Amino acid sequence: MKIAILSRNANLYSTRRLVEAAEKRKHEVLVIDHLKCIIELEKKKPRIFYNGTYIEDIDAIIPRIGASVTFYGTAVVRQFEMMGVFSSVKSQSLVNSRDKLRSLQIMARAGVGLPKTVFTNYAKDVNHIIDSVGGAPLIIKLLEGTQGLGVVLAETKNAASSVIEAFNGLKARVIAQEFVKEAGGADIRVFIVDGHVVGAMKRQGKKGEFRSNLHRGGSAEVIELSDEEELTAIKAAKAIGLGVAGVDMLQSDKGPLVLEVNSSPGLEGIEIATKNDIARQIIKYIERNV
Repeated sequence: MKIAILSRNANLYSTRRLVEAAEKRKHEVLVIDHLKCIIELEKKKPRIFYNGTYIEDIDAIIPRIGASVTFYGTAVVRQFEMMGVFSSVKSQSLVNSRDKLRSLQIMARAGVGLPKTVFTNYAKDVNHIIDSVGGAPLIIKLLEGTQGLGVVLAETKNAASSVIEAFNGLKARVIAQEFVKEAGGADIRVFIVDGHVVGAMKRQGKKGEFRSNLHRGGSAEVIELSDEEELTAIKAAKAIGLGVAGVDMLQSDKGPLVLEVNSSPGLEGIEIATKNDIARQIIKYIERNV
């Protein structure tokens, strides 16, 4: 089988691991920088021009699309789909996952547990927004934030009002979310492949940091999920339509609450914490579908 990994950097841990796993299973692998792909459209003849030649005979792609290039990356994935190529992450599911508000709406409709969330079109009634998520402290997130960037913990009502009004003044779209105190600055990352949990870790933010992202100095340890946590993660990934996903959840008194479903989850943290060969699971998922 010929597999293309859409990645801007062949040296990234996740990209390298996917190449290794595919080659171990005797597949031909190439890494393609999706931003250098030229999309050509013609009646019943979609093509992609890359590095001086047309890409042909690809059986499957594994998109590793960064949040900052979602628009063009998704267009490239969609073009491959039009060419009859299997994608481990569907283009529409990628779009759904990157739109924080849309993904929350989809999961809410599917009955997935979520923190109380409020979104407005720069509303003036800031007090109502704060009260709707249970008052201070509360979390304020930029809709386009990633890896913990653009996430603010407002510890008082006055601080929350100032932050929301400042973002409104900058025309930056934000959501307000309840602060789940009992989570203790930790969250759970569950890795889903083909509707099954293949790894889970608990990420703890460093002292004084409410964000648990490993990119921000957090630590990770393997965790055994409860039945409810496992089912919630699977349900969230299914609702967004992702065959490969990283589901981030909080442990709360109300049960597991999903924060986000990531369509390009990194492999390094989860593989090191769990000692599971998750790259191999992704390649096997592709084998079952091509």
